[in-house]
Amino acid sequence: MAKSRNEIKIFALSSFLNDLGSDMIYPIWPHFIRNILGANMAILGLLDGIGETLVSISQAVSGYYSDKIKKRKIFIWFGYLMGSLSRIGYSISSNWQTVLPFRILDRAGKIRSAPRDAIIADISTNDNRGKNFGLLRTADNLGAVAGIVICLVLINFLNIKTILLLAAIPSLLSVILIIFFIKETKNSETKIFKGLQLKFFNKNFRLFLITSGIFSIGSFSYSFLLLFTQELGTKIYILPIFYLIFTIAAALSSYPFGYLADKIGRKSIILIGYLIWIIVCIGFIFNKNYIVFIFLFLLYGFHKGALETVQKAFVSELGPDDYKASSLGGFQMIIGLCAFPASLIAGILWDQFGKEFIMFFSIIMSIISSIILIFIKEKKAYD
Repeated sequence: MAKSRNEIKIFALSSFLNDLGSDMIYPIWPHFIRNILGANMAILGLLDGIGETLVSISQAVSGYYSDKIKKRKIFIWFGYLMGSLSRIGYSISSNWQTVLPFRILDRAGKIRSAPRDAIIADISTNDNRGKNFGLLRTADNLGAVAGIVICLVLINFLNIKTILLLAAIPSLLSVILIIFFIKETKNSETKIFKGLQLKFFNKNFRLFLITSGIFSIGSFSYSFLLLFTQELGTKIYILPIFYLIFTIAAALSSYPFGYLADKIGRKSIILIGYLIWIIVCIGFIFNKNYIVFIFLFLLYGFHKGALETVQKAFVSELGPDDYKASSLGGFQMIIGLCAFPASLIAGILWDQFGKEFIMFFSIIMSIISSIILIFIKEKKAYD
C-alpha cells in the first residue's frame, strides 16, 4: 500500500513538471506562430487542429498496444521525452513548416496518458480511485498555473525562443522520475491478447462513451469564453487572468471532487459537472458584469475539476480489467475527436446566429447527456 501511495506521488510530480513546461509555452504560442514565424490564423488553426486530433489518436493507440504487450512504463517516459524534444525543436524553428513535425511530436507525446492512467487505476481501490485521479488532476492544473506565471515573468527578461528551450527541462525531469522511481509489476498470469472487439465492453461503458461524446460536441473550448468577455470590452491583457482563475479553480477542486466521488458515486459528480457547465452557459448569456465573469470562470474551473477527475475513474471501472488502458485510451479518443469539431460548430453558430446561440446549443447537449447518464449503472462501492 505504501508503495502504491509513493507511485501515485511520483506520477503527480511528473505530471506537474510536464504541465509546467507545457504552460510556459501557452501564453506565447499564438504570438510565436504569428509574429515570430509569420504564419496566418489559418496556419495557427491548422497546427492546433492537428494537435487535438493527434492527442486523441495517440491515447487510443498507446492504450491498445499497452494492453497488447502488457507494458505501461515505456509509453509514459517516452511520451514525456517526446514533449521535451518538441520544445527544443520549437526553439530552433525558423518557419511554421519547421514547427509542424515538432508539433506532431509534441501532441503524439500523449501516448503516456492511457497507460499511466491504467497503472493508477490498477494500484487503486474503489475506495481511493477517485482521490488518486483527483490528486493527478490537481498536480496537472497546479503545474499549468506555475508554468503560466513563470512565462509571464521570464518574458520580461528573455526572448521567446529561449523560453521555449527552457520549457523542455521540466519534462526531461519527468522522464528521469518515471525511469528511476516507477517499478512496473510483472503479470503473474500469462494472458493471451485476443484483439479488441466492441463486444468486450458492456452496455454501460458504451452508453458512457455516447453521453461523453454528446457532451463534448456541445462543450466548446475555453477560448470562446475568453472571446465572449473580450467582445464585451475586456482588455486583452486581462484575458490571461481569467485563464489563471479557472486553472487555479480546477486545481483546487480536483481532489475534493475525487474524494466525493469515492463517497457518493461517480455519476453524481459527473452530473454535478454537467450542471455547473449549464449554469456557466446561462451566466454568459445574461451577464455583462466583470465581477460576475470572475465567478463564472471559477465555476468553469470547478466544472473541469469535476469531470476531468471522475470520468477517468468511472471509465476504468466500467471497462474490462484486461483492457483497462484500451478503455481509457478509447474514451480519450472519443472525447478528443468530438472536441475537435465542437469548436468548429461553435464558430459557425457564432458567425451565423450570434455568440449567445452557442450557449443555448451547449445547454441542450448537456441536458441530453445528463438524461443518458441517468440510465448508466455504476458499481456500488461507496457505502
